Amino acid sequence: MRAILDIVIIVLDLYVWLLIASAILSWLIAFNVVNTRNQFVSAVAEFLYRITEPVLRPIRNIMPNLGGLDISPIILILLIMFIQRVITYYIYPNVI
Repeated sequence: MRAILDIVIIVLDLYVWLLIASAILSWLIAFNVVNTRNQFVSAVAEFLYRITEPVLRPIRNIMPNLGGLDISPIILILLIMFIQRVITYYIYPNVI
């Protein structure tokens, strides 16, 4: 059972890094640093969008409109950190 919890924590860590990569890539696209006409950039952007958007969309629907500022990835990262702490401190020690 501990191996499964370790895998869950690793997957959550990986998802946090995907969220950070998605946010950075969206900034790079918004400021025209990278061009989405490049097939590689387009493929990476599409992959990150498809991975992160289904989880971020409900958070964006709940959040009030802050103009051009999107803090939904930060909220999701904090939520993931909370879940990791609960697993590490409360669930993991009680599993045999």
